[in-house]
Amino acid sequence: MSDPRSGPSDTSPEIEAMQIEGYRRMTGEQRIARVLDMNRTVDALAAAGIRQRHGDDISERELRIRIAALRYPRELLIAAVGWDPEVEGY
Repeated sequence: MSDPRSGPSDTSPEIEAMQIEGYRRMTGEQRIARVLDMNRTVDALAAAGIRQRHGDDISERELRIRIAALRYPRELLIAAVGWDPEVEGY
């Protein structure tokens, strides 16, 4: 079942087939909810890494900008909020 373009998988083919079938049984709303949950998890992990590198006392605004800097192009960050990740960091 694994897509050979995605590289090695640590999931057995039987379990992967069960996962795919589970996703197929989900409604569109359930799949969207799953993606949103995963995005929140990724943001939480990114925030933890940023706090580890820059301290727990950074402002919520700076935290959100640094998360955005991991996701969006440098030019967009500069234009939108005046933040240059190459100067300020990630």
